[in-house]
Amino acid sequence: MNGVRGEVQVELAGRPRRLCLTLGALAEIEAGLDVDGAAALADRLRGLSARDLIVVLAALLRGGGEPELADGLERAAVDPREAAEAVGQAFAAAAR
Repeated sequence: MNGVRGEVQVELAGRPRRLCLTLGALAEIEAGLDVDGAAALADRLRGLSARDLIVVLAALLRGGGEPELADGLERAAVDPREAAEAVGQAFAAAAR
C-alpha cells in the first residue's frame, strides 16, 4: 500500500482491499453519477443512494488495483456501513 499515493487498505467482503482515488477513478465517478466538476460531485456525495455508493466504491477499487471485486460488487457480500466508511477513508487519504 502506498500512502503517498493516497491508497488506503480497508476490509471489504471479508478481505483486506486497496482503494485509491486516481484521476481515472474520479472521472469514472463523475460519469457514473452524471455530475460535472468538483462542486457538483461534492454535493452529490453528501447524499449517496445505495446505487451511487456502488458506483463510487467500484471506481475506488479499480483505482486501487482491485478490478475483480469492483466488477462483481453488486453481488459481493459487502456491508453498506463498511462500504460507506471505506469511501470516506479513500477520499480523506486523497485530501492529505
